[in-house]
Parts: sequence; C-alpha cells; structure tokens
Amino acid sequence: MQNKYALVTGGSRGIGRAVCLKLADMGYNILVNYKGNTEAAEETAKLVRDKGVAAEIMMFDVADKENIKKVLGGWVEANTDKLVEVLVNNAGIRQDILMMSMSDEQWDSVLDTSLQGMYHVTKQVLNNMLMNRYGRIINMVSLSGIKGMPGQVNYSAAKAGMIGATKALAQEIAKRNVTVNAIAPGFIKTDMTEELNEKELSGMIPMKRFGTAEEVADLVGFFASKNASYITGQVISINGGLYT
Repeated sequence: MQNKYALVTGGSRGIGRAVCLKLADMGYNILVNYKGNTEAAEETAKLVRDKGVAAEIMMFDVADKENIKKVLGGWVEANTDKLVEVLVNNAGIRQDILMMSMSDEQWDSVLDTSLQGMYHVTKQVLNNMLMNRYGRIINMVSLSGIKGMPGQVNYSAAKAGMIGATKALAQEIAKRNVTVNAIAPGFIKTDMTEELNEKELSGMIPMKRFGTAEEVADLVGFFASKNASYITGQVISINGGLYT
C-alpha cells in the first residue's frame, strides 16, 4: 500500500483520531485533515507514523469549498502517483438550540460543515476512485439523522441529508467497485460529548454506557476492508441499543 492513502476529515481528535489509527493499522498512509488545532493534528500524525506508515496533516475547513479545492485539490494534482483509496467524511460540528431561537448562522454553519463538506471533499477524490475502479467512502452521520433530536434541527437535517446522499451515490458508482456507507453513532465518549451528563444519559442506553471512539473506528475499518465489498448504501448504527 505504498502509494495508497486514506483521508479522514476532522482527523485530529476523538473519533477522527481513532479512525486514523485504525486505518494505519490496516496499512494505509493517512491524510489527517483538521481545521485549526495543528498540535492535535501533529500528535495524530506522530501516532500514525509510529505504526510504520506515512502521515501528512492537511489543514482546510470543510465548510469552505474554495479552501478544499486549493488544499485537497492541489494535493491530488501534485501527487498523481498517490491514490486516496479510502475517504472518511468525519468532520462535523454541533450548534444545539431550539429552532425558534436558532440564528441563520447556526443553521448554515452546521449544514456547511457536515453536508456541504461531504459533497465538496468527496468531489475532489471521487474521479480517481472511479478510474481506479476501487474505493471506500464512509460518511459519519448520527443517531440524530435517523431519529431526529429536539434542539438539533440543524444537526439532524445535516446528518439526514448525508444519509440520503450516501444511498444515492452508492447506487451511482457501485458498478465501479466503489462503496458508500454511513455510520450513525449514538453517544460516544469524545470532546464533543464532554459537556453531556454521561451518568444520566447512560441510563437511557440499554448497554448502560457511552461507546468509545475505538469501537466506532473498528466499524470504519470493516467498511474500509475488502470484506465489505458487497455492502453499499447502508447506514449502520452503533449506539448500544438506544434506538433500533
């Protein structure tokens, strides 16, 4: 896999970091996308290199299509000998508030990061996957995108949009041996859930605990593997039985 890469958006911390390490264990060189925390991205890259593969940090904002074209598009053009074989659209933000109090910026920023980001990042690497007749696209969605969550109209809309795009794109490109699947985590212990009352919320979960980033990463690893070659257009929940 000397010239085969996996790109993980939002890869510097949390689920993104765990995914980077899992894909490195599978032999992929890793492109660690991040928006601003260079120190965290460098730490992830170091952990990846410790596994004996290459790592590059790639700073761009997935909500900014011109930034994506310049940085990621520029990398693709400059590295014709390298192939992004696995893409994990993991970057996302939350701006939780009831819709009646939601600002346009809170709506736009969440949709731009998750849904628009998925579109613009995927566009930069998709053609090469199709020409190579192999690829794995894995979109990180959410329980919110399946069930809908009060206080998360923006986040639920963004993730539900990603689910619809996953199912449609999967059908468009299946004949090229490029699969597109989505993973919908429930409550996972990360920086994003630190402010939540874990003890109280765990009582709602049949397994009585939050999941770990590594458990999510293991599922990404399966979707990224050749063992998942006949699975596409699917949304797999990982939520401890919270919602089925």
